Amino acid sequence: MNFPRKEKTAAVVLLGLILSWQSAAFCQEARLTDIIVTNTRNDLLLYLKVEGAFHEKMATAIHSGIPTTFAFYIDLDRVRGFWPDKQIASLKATHSITYNTLKNEYTLVRSWDSTGSVTTQSFIEAQRLMTEIDSLKIVPLQKLVKGTQYRIRAKAELSKLTLPFYLHYILFFVSLWDFRTDWYTVDFVF
Repeated sequence: MNFPRKEKTAAVVLLGLILSWQSAAFCQEARLTDIIVTNTRNDLLLYLKVEGAFHEKMATAIHSGIPTTFAFYIDLDRVRGFWPDKQIASLKATHSITYNTLKNEYTLVRSWDSTGSVTTQSFIEAQRLMTEIDSLKIVPLQKLVKGTQYRIRAKAELSKLTLPFYLHYILFFVSLWDFRTDWYTVDFVF
């Protein structure tokens, strides 16, 4: 059968809308919450949480042994009014989780946490550890100027999963549990 060009175009547009609606239906809106910028005597610290990062397909993948990594991107800029902002720091922190089916335990490694890996048998505790940053050191306070305006931008995303080629056909759902938050901004005067 040979369809006219107009009908082909309409069919392609309709197919695109259906596919985008389906992927939007599977996506869960992840967002950063409870963003706090504070300091100790020597360092500028950041606290934050991610909500909406875990759902059924991600839990299934983790429980089947697929290692999962969240990446947090944090930028600290000095706001300079009419001039472009000056970048003071740019950090990437990662949280990785693996599930050991034989021991029924989750092992988490948080790149910024000096305590090393954390092991727990509770999936709820593992989720909490994966989605929280607690007292991440951004910069030493000596790099900041008193009375100056600064801006911290942060976002989180699920790191891309690399699987052997043949598994992409079996695990087609992997693309459906990707998430990426928007950039969130906190302005403050030091």
